[in-house]
Amino acid sequence: MKWFDYTALTIVIIGAVNWLLIGIFRFDLVALLFGNLSWLSRIVYTLVGLCGLYLISLYGRVRGMSES
Repeated sequence: MKWFDYTALTIVIIGAVNWLLIGIFRFDLVALLFGNLSWLSRIVYTLVGLCGLYLISLYGRVRGMSES
């Protein structure tokens, strides 16, 4: 499952960079590449959100590793 952790982390980082671009420059890279709320951009946004929710479990796993 380590590959899934890295994949999810990469997707969340890409989403974070997109939010940085939106916040600073009002530039939505996902909307530019896939269309403004097209079905493809909605899939990208959904994947970023799901990966973010999955990575919440990382808190418990990191704490468990540091206690061992």
